Amino acid sequence: MRQKLHLHTLLITLLTLGACTSTDTLVRERADFTKNWSFNLGDNASAKETTFNDSQWRKLSVPHDWSVEGKFDEKNPAGAGGGALPGGIGWYRKTFTVDAKDKDKLVYLDFDGVYTNSEVWVNGQYLGKRPYGYISFRYDITPHLKYGQEQNVVAVKVDNAQQPNSRWYSGSGIYRNVWLVKTNPVHVDQWGTFVTTPQVSEQAATVNITTSIRNAKKQSGDITLRTLVVDAQGKEVARTASEKVALQNDVTEVKQDLTVTNPKLWSVENPYLYKVVTLVEQNGKVVDNFETPLGIRTFNFDAKTGFTLNGKPMKINGVCNHHDLGALGAAINVRALERQLEIMKGMGVNGIRTSHNPPAPELLDLCDKMGFIVMDESFDMWKKEKSKYDYSLAWDQWHKRDLENFIKRDRNHPSVFIWSIGNEIPEQWAPEGTTIAKELVSIVKNLDTTRPVTVGINEPNPNNTIYKSGALDLFGFNYHHQDFEKFPQTFPGQKFIATETVSALMTRGHYDMPADSLRRWPIRWDLPFTTGNKDLTVSAYDNVSTPWGSTHEETWKIMKKHAYLSGQYIWTGFDYLGEPTPYTWPARSSYFGIVDLAGFPKDVYYMYQSEWTNKPVLHVFPHWNWEPGKTVDVMAYYNNADEVELFLNGKSVGVKKKQGDDLHVRWRLPFQPGTLRAVSRAGGKEVLTKEIKTAGAPAKIVLEADRTQISADGKDLSFVTVKILDKDGNLVPRADNLVHFTIDGKATLAGVDNGLQTSMESFKANHRKAFNGLCLAILQAQEEAGTVKLTATSEGLAPATVTIQLKK
Repeated sequence: MRQKLHLHTLLITLLTLGACTSTDTLVRERADFTKNWSFNLGDNASAKETTFNDSQWRKLSVPHDWSVEGKFDEKNPAGAGGGALPGGIGWYRKTFTVDAKDKDKLVYLDFDGVYTNSEVWVNGQYLGKRPYGYISFRYDITPHLKYGQEQNVVAVKVDNAQQPNSRWYSGSGIYRNVWLVKTNPVHVDQWGTFVTTPQVSEQAATVNITTSIRNAKKQSGDITLRTLVVDAQGKEVARTASEKVALQNDVTEVKQDLTVTNPKLWSVENPYLYKVVTLVEQNGKVVDNFETPLGIRTFNFDAKTGFTLNGKPMKINGVCNHHDLGALGAAINVRALERQLEIMKGMGVNGIRTSHNPPAPELLDLCDKMGFIVMDESFDMWKKEKSKYDYSLAWDQWHKRDLENFIKRDRNHPSVFIWSIGNEIPEQWAPEGTTIAKELVSIVKNLDTTRPVTVGINEPNPNNTIYKSGALDLFGFNYHHQDFEKFPQTFPGQKFIATETVSALMTRGHYDMPADSLRRWPIRWDLPFTTGNKDLTVSAYDNVSTPWGSTHEETWKIMKKHAYLSGQYIWTGFDYLGEPTPYTWPARSSYFGIVDLAGFPKDVYYMYQSEWTNKPVLHVFPHWNWEPGKTVDVMAYYNNADEVELFLNGKSVGVKKKQGDDLHVRWRLPFQPGTLRAVSRAGGKEVLTKEIKTAGAPAKIVLEADRTQISADGKDLSFVTVKILDKDGNLVPRADNLVHFTIDGKATLAGVDNGLQTSMESFKANHRKAFNGLCLAILQAQEEAGTVKLTATSEGLAPATVTIQLKK
């Protein structure tokens, strides 16, 4: 996927260049190394040996997260903060062969991420250890290989036994992709290109390329480095060549300049991507090729006018997300990530913060293609711990290397606009905060000066030691929304970004009256949530938050007013496993998301949609199933209209208009069964109509697949929403029926969920209780084309079936 040039594309390129070469010298191979692993949960030191018998081990493909397969239990060492799921030690083994013709090649094993404390052996030879579970890394396995028909064995030990080591759910295992890379001895180094666009206009863009050529066998002689820029259709738009470049013994750095005329600029609305194609020639033959994404854009943060992209003012309307994928756990899946980003785009989100660690590379690939302004974050802590066994234990030995690897890996992504070197760092209250901040910023700036550096600071005052370092380009505010408007006076001349905001709490589809009662739970973690419920639900009216945070409306009302407030990253876009604030057991996932863990939007999603998009919005809530005579707060988010009129059983109960900085309208009325009908109007003309009816008893199931055609590649997913309806087709708002799933065809059930933070049902079961009328089934394709039928049944309900086509 990344940095991979298809053979036919390369041949066309070589013909264009006039280069002559045989196809067997054509460049690097980057092979998917994720299939046919053997796995065992438990420690056995002999597993690193080539003679070890793993025939009884479980066979699987990675990415794999063993923790999400376990049982929720408050006694698990990770605690509720870590998702209440098990850790432990696991081993992975895989056998593979290397063609004899590759004896002159270099062979690398690339891991996108292993959580955590991974150690790797090839053919019994120890390659090394990487403590940081979020970092990507490479091993040169060439010296240890056997060729031809002889088997090679890679063994990976993953040690996630010492817990807690995270403030949220981490997952366990080889949870990101693995690649086998073959190159000639002279090749572009790992993450070996750096592409920048120092001058950009609508007429022309200057493209600077720095390429690092590794000379693995210390050959003498010259190379020619050819570089092309091709557009999204594969058409060449610029080229250059550096000839007779003398090889150095280790790494040769080559700088080149290109000009792209009339460039198509990358933006969040039109994320146009070029490619930089790098060709290394030696003795008249192409010995390596490499691809780098290129998005041509220019941006600026200003202390007075805020953020501009391509010269146009823009508010960064972003969200923070953790890396887990709900029922799939931490194991990366491109389609699952894409779905999350699609849901966020539908809300009007244009920014993603990778809280609080380096993300899977695929997330940035998607953000490049879909148009998001990414704050790419490296660490949640520095030298001082937040959890007993966290990364602080490895800080002294590893932080410099990990940060350098992180910047090199991600610095070519056009979606990356901001580097964050930390989040709520304990050193901000100690003198060493200044020293470490300066060191980290220096490391970043040595590798990339094109992006600003920030830290998420949760004590934003002028005496903060990280701020006092003077090293930061952006002052990153975590919360403290009440201080936003004082920022120009408190921090004169400084540039602002709200690195983390809101921290509101909600359970999808649950409502406590009255809606206008603002509730903040106590700051003491050992106290109960005094305004909460015995079943640990939290009202979805956007009136409950943490004491350090705010409701969604509180922060947005301030943020939207001032240009110097360049934007925000809301905590959070999605609920996530672990950190079930404000509760501990038996909650096991967060309440912060605008969207629940299953991907079902909470009501406030539509407030943002009405503010952040131009699409017509009229969202009315809550449901209309209540006790007779109960006083109910009915609320509506709307846009593109002057007013909303609400009718109950055909009788108007009033016209409402937003006043001042209102973001919603509200009616308070006694419940009567029947139909609520809302009508939004602009200039007296109807814009949208929304009806909510009192639902009867559950009668049937309806299945809605987000895609009814997916790839038969063993990875692609179809997310199937399960709705519990009454006989007239109305969603039953409190339905909790147990739904069973069966599959006919070449697919598996990858996960089930319902978005309830307190559900202790397994994500890997073949059944799930609905929560407030909904649940989710995730269908994963196998590798054979055909038709798959998913059937859902529940006692007393009419069943439902959805058909999914698997295409090669």
